[in-house]
Amino acid sequence: MANPTQDTPRKKGKGTSVVVWILMGMLVLGLGGFGVTNFGGGVTAIGKVGDRDISIGDYERALQQEVNALSAQFGTPITLQQALSFGVDQQVRQQLVNTAALDNETARIGLSVGDERIAQEITNASVFRGPAGTFDRDTYRFTLQNNGLTEAQYETKMREDLARALLQGAVLGGFAAPAVLTDTLYAQISERREVRLLRLTAADLETPPAAPTDTEIKAHYDANIDAFTKPEARRITFAALLPEDIADQMPLDEAMLQKLYDDRIAEFVQPERRLVERLVFPNQEAAEAAKAAFDAGTPFEALVEARGVTLSDIDLGDKSEEELGTAGPAIFALEAPGVVGPLNSDLGPALFRMNATLAAQNITFEEARPDLAAELAADSARRAIDDLVEDIDDRLASGATLEDLAAETDLTLGQIDFNDQSSEAMAAYPTFRQAATEAAEGDFPEAIQLDDGGVFALRLDAIIPPTPIPLEEAREAVIESWTAQATAQELTAMANDIKSKVDAGDALGGFGITEVIPNLTRSTTLDDVPAALLSTVFTMAEGESIVVEDGSFVGVVQLDSIIPGPTTGPDAEALKSAIAAQAEQAVAQDAFTLFTNSLTRDAGITLDNAVINAVHARFQ
Repeated sequence: MANPTQDTPRKKGKGTSVVVWILMGMLVLGLGGFGVTNFGGGVTAIGKVGDRDISIGDYERALQQEVNALSAQFGTPITLQQALSFGVDQQVRQQLVNTAALDNETARIGLSVGDERIAQEITNASVFRGPAGTFDRDTYRFTLQNNGLTEAQYETKMREDLARALLQGAVLGGFAAPAVLTDTLYAQISERREVRLLRLTAADLETPPAAPTDTEIKAHYDANIDAFTKPEARRITFAALLPEDIADQMPLDEAMLQKLYDDRIAEFVQPERRLVERLVFPNQEAAEAAKAAFDAGTPFEALVEARGVTLSDIDLGDKSEEELGTAGPAIFALEAPGVVGPLNSDLGPALFRMNATLAAQNITFEEARPDLAAELAADSARRAIDDLVEDIDDRLASGATLEDLAAETDLTLGQIDFNDQSSEAMAAYPTFRQAATEAAEGDFPEAIQLDDGGVFALRLDAIIPPTPIPLEEAREAVIESWTAQATAQELTAMANDIKSKVDAGDALGGFGITEVIPNLTRSTTLDDVPAALLSTVFTMAEGESIVVEDGSFVGVVQLDSIIPGPTTGPDAEALKSAIAAQAEQAVAQDAFTLFTNSLTRDAGITLDNAVINAVHARFQ
């Protein structure tokens, strides 16, 4: 490493992390072996920007990193072809093109950093520290050698990264959000609105819609056939054995039942208990003052809040007298909920609030036996099924069908037309749902175990396309849908009539119970109200009313007032600062994108698609 001769102060940026990423990526992923020997003719780059090459190794490493990131995101290994479908290769190439353009520009203008800064970065890197926790030259040399790098190569790369970071920092720094933009965004975000809402339901109609005629039912069925069509289904035949299917066949050992009862005696025999809260104080005087305040009428909750804690913080749950220690007798002396103290506790003097009494429990072995027997039988059934799994697999591997399994073993045969909405019987098991979804025609069945100890094997018989439900079968659902639609139409007509009268001067409250909703912001969420209502409210003028309808929801909304956000104060300044910071970041990033695009255009870019495709082929 050269002796330091120059020091160029700079703000820490992304450049330093680039080198660390390159080195650590090679250490963790073992990418040092990515070579170029398979690309004949001495090809070392996928392209160049100006005079700066984009190396094959950099492209491979960056592409591998993105594939790994996608795999982690989806929780399953992602192939390169799958990653390419997301445009990952284009993103990686664009990043490398931007990097090359910046490197080309720093070289053109002679921007660099001194040896002193390089030495500082290397000696501060944790990866080069020895057993003593400080920079170790042997560790430095050994680490670089393991990754196929010389000291000169590594230090050159670091110098380029730091120079690039200087250029990037110069472009990104110094931007200020225009005051007009910040004020406009603040005014929009901080604005509040108060509205009145009159909800209309079928109960508001003087008479419900008349029953539909057969003609109307048929017309509604035909016009909404998608709503009365079964979705695509997968016809699945399965053979299954669940613990409850054979639990009653399991022998019971009375000695084992007695031991199970004895081991869990605390569940069945419990002394009288109390639900207790404990509010601890720093000293006896503070505890006595709090008790005096409580006796004078101060709510216990106020004492809790004054201590800077919550009720959940002081909740002890249900406790026996013995578990409460020296405070137990006084607490158990209470015949009704109340507060006692100050009493000593392991945390200091405290007030105790008793909220409820739990009676003593004494469940005998005979009383507990049915539940214990069911548990033991279910456990025995799970073990018996586990012993059968290998035999089931052997039978299937020998050519046995699911029908054979049902005939020759305790497994039960079943069939289901499975789709995403299926939840009955076996479809309630996530493992079965996944297997049914992934099954393909012609697959050989295999034994699959369930979380509760059951086992099943399945076969995909056919894919059933979406099929309309016959009108006779769907008649009740059609009538219900027609009635809902007719009701909504009448309610909408009523709402429009009410709106006309409100616009003419009548009070909205005169037409029914109205809800006053204050302090609405653009990010407010309202229960049982269409999301479109909120966005519409912020386009209304004061006093304006509108009809809101969305499916079965029908209502009339009137805007009472528009409340501008406060222009001064700590909260206002904090929000304005946050808005300004985001705006500055967005403007700076846009400027940086324009800058790198301009550098690329001026320097010229060439990419070798043949080499790029060859790199992709090495991933297969």
